[in-house]
Amino acid sequence: MASEQRIEKLKELIAKDTSDSFSRYALALEYIGRNEPLTAIELLEELILQDVNYIPAYHQLGQAYGKLNRTQQAKTAYRKGIDLAHEQKDDKAEKEMREELEDLEDEW
Repeated sequence: MASEQRIEKLKELIAKDTSDSFSRYALALEYIGRNEPLTAIELLEELILQDVNYIPAYHQLGQAYGKLNRTQQAKTAYRKGIDLAHEQKDDKAEKEMREELEDLEDEW
């Protein structure tokens, strides 16, 4: 399925169920894949507002901000995600975000 078709399908799913965190996350990933980080950031921020416990959103948000050289915002996203992953005992997500945060901090 082409990217545009996936985007349309995901939008339909979200329209049917606005609380569908996974579809909103998948839609953001589609925009990241299309090199449209601003749209992805908007979707990820909306997702976090409606589902504060959706850990992958913080990871992707940090990466999207990083692509735009918005380092402080990327660090903030990673820190929030790390804290949440720690609370939820998601060691893998915590480790991955911690490594990316450390990479950003080493650059500055």
